[in-house]
Amino acid sequence: MSFANGGNGDESRRDRTVTSIPLSDANPAGSASFGELVRDATEQMSTLVRAEVELAKTEVTGEIKKALQGSVYFLLALTVLLFSTFFFFFFLAELLDVWLVRWVAFLIVFLLMIVATVALALLGYKRVKKLRAPEKTIDSLKQARTVLPSGFGSHEEHLALAEPTVSLKQQTK
Repeated sequence: MSFANGGNGDESRRDRTVTSIPLSDANPAGSASFGELVRDATEQMSTLVRAEVELAKTEVTGEIKKALQGSVYFLLALTVLLFSTFFFFFFLAELLDVWLVRWVAFLIVFLLMIVATVALALLGYKRVKKLRAPEKTIDSLKQARTVLPSGFGSHEEHLALAEPTVSLKQQTK
């Protein structure tokens, strides 16, 4: 597998290569021992996993860059909209000034802005209050812990296993 001619058009990645898994048999049939075959298979699986991770990382990085560049335009549009609301509220106050005293017109617009702010803050609070912990992910990780070999157990298990070893070392000294 090689990234030398691929990628997302990023020129800095054009010269970058990833080692590949040989497509032909390095050792003819019957010439390699079982240990060598296991070692070769392990090395090839490791290379394959590294290459797949690198490919995923390259693709995701490129897509994230595109998304960030696109989001800049959305932020600029929101900024212009935010500044536009300033003029809208002045327009509304001047319109009310036709029928009411000027200071009352501006007071009404100010109170409308306060009511809108409180309403939006309450909606945001209700939305944030509904957030929950990722239960499925937590359950999945708990199940994965039971499936993995004991070497991949919790930190507490490693500490519990290490304590008798420490006490045996101290007793021998």
